[in-house]
Amino acid sequence: MKPFSERTPRLGTENAFSVINKAKKFEREVLAPKGEKLIYLQIGEPGFNTPKNINDAAIKAIQNNMTHYTPTAGIPELRKAVAEYSSKNACVKYEPEDVVVVPGGKPVMFYTLNALIDEGDEVIIPSPGYPIYGSVTEYLGGKVVPIELRMENDFNFTAEDLAKLITEKTKVIVLNSPQNPTGGVYTKELIQEIAKLAIKHDLWILADEIYDKIIHEGEHFSITNIEGMPERTVLLNGCSKTYAMTGYRIGWAVTKNKEMAKFIEQLECNDVSCTNAITQYAALEALTGPQESVAEMRNEYKKRRDLMVGLINDVPGMHCRSPKGAFYIMANVKEILTKLNISATELCDRIMEEAHVLILPGTCFGHFGEDFVRFSYVSTEENIKEGLAKIKKFIENIYK
Repeated sequence: MKPFSERTPRLGTENAFSVINKAKKFEREVLAPKGEKLIYLQIGEPGFNTPKNINDAAIKAIQNNMTHYTPTAGIPELRKAVAEYSSKNACVKYEPEDVVVVPGGKPVMFYTLNALIDEGDEVIIPSPGYPIYGSVTEYLGGKVVPIELRMENDFNFTAEDLAKLITEKTKVIVLNSPQNPTGGVYTKELIQEIAKLAIKHDLWILADEIYDKIIHEGEHFSITNIEGMPERTVLLNGCSKTYAMTGYRIGWAVTKNKEMAKFIEQLECNDVSCTNAITQYAALEALTGPQESVAEMRNEYKKRRDLMVGLINDVPGMHCRSPKGAFYIMANVKEILTKLNISATELCDRIMEEAHVLILPGTCFGHFGEDFVRFSYVSTEENIKEGLAKIKKFIENIYK
């Protein structure tokens, strides 16, 4: 047979899913026969069920036979609701035609970068960061330029850091705030400086704001709130995290650049035709229906965050800061790695196999994650306490 395309091997993956597959196999083949189980403290899956009113809207859509093709860019009612939702954080009023509804958040990354990246173009990407930004960039022949998120700065970088990385080949800056995997939140001042650099160098922004409603300290500030940015920004958002709707696969791209909106719609048409109709009616209810569940989930995440931060900082050789958003914690484990002369991946493997707790190595999220492991505090308080107790015991035995 003829060979695969040259670009195919450049496509990466989301290593977190590979880790989960390995963990499930270990749990099934090693622990289950002994009546034991893993404690999962790594997953980026909301720790709650989808609110009932949203599920009811999906059921009603089925009962009303809303099960056919929709316009590629989404049903008009949902596009209007997304435009209104997005306008609250912007310096402009978004219109329905500025919105393209897609099946999840990842298509926004894929379509946006496809519309922009040619061979050799550079994309500045936060590191540690969500791995799909880099995977798609390299698949398209672009060059990933990582910018380090520094723990001592609450996982912010500086405008000076960014300016040093911009070249004539830079095309896009990816922003993710609140962040996966660090839980960091960019300051308003930093976002303002990023906007100045983007305008000065005529750059695009891909702004991933999927965690915009999960802020524990301060308020969310969007780069679209700065004059001149909505036209050069593609805003990524959706229902997965805020409304615990990961399985619904519903998201959207929002931009004041009409040409970009057209390209994203064309790419979606070529790829999936349109987004599942039922999920669109569920998303419409999510955005326009009662919002009490959002606050309830956020308050519970904050309680679990505070619990986990204290327990992590009580583990010898492990320390973290309190994240300001999302539901992740990046814990520095450099002291442990040095003592054992192992990598973060090897440490997480040992914690899984010996302590029976699953966490993720920071290297799942890029080069600058090497000294870290990632926790997620979506699990129950009981699991958080039990899991960290097991990890603490494991590390204390190493330090004896």
